[in-house]
Amino acid sequence: MSGIGQAAPALAMLAAFACAIGGGVLIRRGRERFKGVLMLVMAAVLVGNVLVWTM
Repeated sequence: MSGIGQAAPALAMLAAFACAIGGGVLIRRGRERFKGVLMLVMAAVLVGNVLVWTM
């Protein structure tokens, strides 16, 4: 892998952390819990994708 192939897992993990933090904030504030849960699910899917990519 070269170029974007090496950067994709790192970018996906950064996005997963951002989604997890953002989802946690939304859930904690209580205003938009459904969107917060969806963001946590998206973070889990991104982490799963990274695990598959690195195998």
